[in-house]
Amino acid sequence: MLTGRDILTTRQFTREELSAILGTAEGFESALRERKALKNLENLVVASLFFEPSTRTRLSFETAALRLSGRVVSVSEAGGSSMAKGESLADTIRTVDGYADIIVVRHPQKGAAQAAADNASHPVINAGDGTGQHPTQALLDLYTILKEKGRLSGLTLTLLGDLKNGRTVHSLSYLMALYGNRMILVSPPSLAMPPEIVAEARAAGTEVVEIPDVEAAVAESDIIYVTRVQRERFADPAEYESVKGSYVVDMRLIARAKPGVTVMHPLPRVDEIATEVDEYEGAAYFRQAHNGLPVRMALLALVSGRI
Repeated sequence: MLTGRDILTTRQFTREELSAILGTAEGFESALRERKALKNLENLVVASLFFEPSTRTRLSFETAALRLSGRVVSVSEAGGSSMAKGESLADTIRTVDGYADIIVVRHPQKGAAQAAADNASHPVINAGDGTGQHPTQALLDLYTILKEKGRLSGLTLTLLGDLKNGRTVHSLSYLMALYGNRMILVSPPSLAMPPEIVAEARAAGTEVVEIPDVEAAVAESDIIYVTRVQRERFADPAEYESVKGSYVVDMRLIARAKPGVTVMHPLPRVDEIATEVDEYEGAAYFRQAHNGLPVRMALLALVSGRI
């Protein structure tokens, strides 16, 4: 179904394809628990090209390849590649395309993943392109929601924090609309969700509510999806200082939320979720991070055709 395909945006998926990805991830999660030897990527090489800092995405992709008996070649920062010498992304990708069978790329520029795919004959997986998309994060978010809530539709989801620059919420919004959920958007005015994403969700029939009152939002939400205010996206440090810490999820807020609310966060967090929330049973963000492994195993196996 996904053999040879690039994974660049959540807009590319049908519900049938999403079901296949989540089902494959579930199978791999079970295999990991049972300590099964997996050979799906045997004799294949995955290039892990991260021109922007990453912990969870990079390590889970590389672990996914290794768990499937693949091999990994990697760049962990732009300064460690010939791009530091002025080489273009296109030339880098054309070169790596001769070494690897699958290319995973993170880059600070929006649209870089598409540019990489345009210059590669092998599948390219977008591991985050600036303020654009982060489709594999959205897929593991979807898998987390299914595991935590037992369903993917009929939910009210509050997206909280930096919705302007947060590629994770940009990607997730489309999937939430695809499954007919309700979304509440809470952010400082300067960090509001891009209007084209709101318009797209509404055009898909999703109810989207934009309000400043976080307590009102969480009182009716099944899920609170928290994002950090991203210092690295601000050209003006003063602007960052003016909005950081705008919202903090702590146990006082959880007490005012809908009973059983699930708290998610793509991580890393700074101060937007108090550490006291870690002990709350609905705090799913570390489980969410761990779900990245089987989901990325599923993607690598599916695009390689080794499934």
